[in-house]
Amino acid sequence: MPPEREAPGRLARWWRTGPPGPFRPGFWRSPLRGPWLTAVFGMVLLVGLAVVVITGLLSYAAYEPRLPGNDTTPGKGLLGFYLFEWPTDPAWLYRVTQGAHVILGLTLVPVLLAKLWSVIPKLFDWPPARSVSQAVERVSLVLLVGGAVFQFATGILNIQLFYVFPFSFYPAHFYGAWIFLAALVVHVAVKLPTAVRALRSRDFRRELRTGLADTRPEPPDPDGLVAASPAEPTISRRGVLAFVGGGSLLMFGLSVGQTLDGPLRRTALLAPHGRSYGPGPNDFQINKTAASLGVTAADTGDAWRLTLAGSRPVVLTRSELLAMPLHTYALPIACVEGWSTEQEWTGVRLADLARLAGFAPGTAGVTATSVQRVGYFGSASFSPRQVADPRSLLALRVNGADLSLDHGFPARIMVPNAPGVHTTKWVHRLDFHQEPS
Repeated sequence: MPPEREAPGRLARWWRTGPPGPFRPGFWRSPLRGPWLTAVFGMVLLVGLAVVVITGLLSYAAYEPRLPGNDTTPGKGLLGFYLFEWPTDPAWLYRVTQGAHVILGLTLVPVLLAKLWSVIPKLFDWPPARSVSQAVERVSLVLLVGGAVFQFATGILNIQLFYVFPFSFYPAHFYGAWIFLAALVVHVAVKLPTAVRALRSRDFRRELRTGLADTRPEPPDPDGLVAASPAEPTISRRGVLAFVGGGSLLMFGLSVGQTLDGPLRRTALLAPHGRSYGPGPNDFQINKTAASLGVTAADTGDAWRLTLAGSRPVVLTRSELLAMPLHTYALPIACVEGWSTEQEWTGVRLADLARLAGFAPGTAGVTATSVQRVGYFGSASFSPRQVADPRSLLALRVNGADLSLDHGFPARIMVPNAPGVHTTKWVHRLDFHQEPS
């Protein structure tokens, strides 16, 4: 046969059988893969990811993106349709929602990896699409897997403040979440009936009683998850479930303590910011040190002044602030990285400072500005409701002692139920502004 005819024949055979390696059905030989095991991991992920998505959307709402300077994701358009005015009660709400978002996300990592392992043959399915419906499913699968890896990877890196990616985390995580959510909805709509049938095909308790000697491959399935020529099992399905579940429990145990005050904080080996934070009453978590943000003792020393901008501008020294009526409240700091802690804060009510600037309580919002020279969140804006809450403070002391420099000396914002990045440290200016009616 002439060579020019032989080449098209080889190409046709190559197209029918697929490229070598993982594109060939015989490459994947695990006797455990199948619709049932995939459905088990999928259902756990579906429930867990629903909580992660909801708490993530609540986290964005807590930033009050409608207020001046708070939105780090400009151009969100219709994606902000669900936003609402973030409440100040209960004061621990953000601590719970963001803690659940981060801790559950970490706990789901072993389940996500197991789910990807269980369906990896589908990522190499050949030919890439046999019909329009399959093409839609494959595209949604690529977006689903890519979106999940992107969201989990960037989220974990953000927890550790390890910004190796060449883009801002906040808008990327926000838009990535919506892409992932859209792909997840499509995937669930297509695969949920199949998953339900698969779960009903085997008894879960019986699988937990089945050891290695009795482990058999699932019957062949139309989706091709079951290996065409399975190898001998080296672990039972019970063993795989125990391994993945144990990994999730380990992740939970090593991280949950960072959201709790008390002895369990010592078990939080995955906590992002170490274990010693400052002297005496100031010995609790910080996110960024004063030095890392360019704040020096000269910025916060005797020459420091607080400027109140409003209908009656006022300039105050720290001594004058300490001479005003002071109030003490136990309020949590809850950070986007998942850690939180409750301390006793003493300071001047923002409502009293609003009066000094010429505004009645509940009529003015405020923008707090820090002396920090670098980094994000050098300012934060708060609604009239937040300013009017009697627990909202310009804090001067914590746990009966002056704030340390790393904790925001000479003054920082403390607003109940606000994200930690909005508890602005080293405040030197409060701009009160009338809210439009």
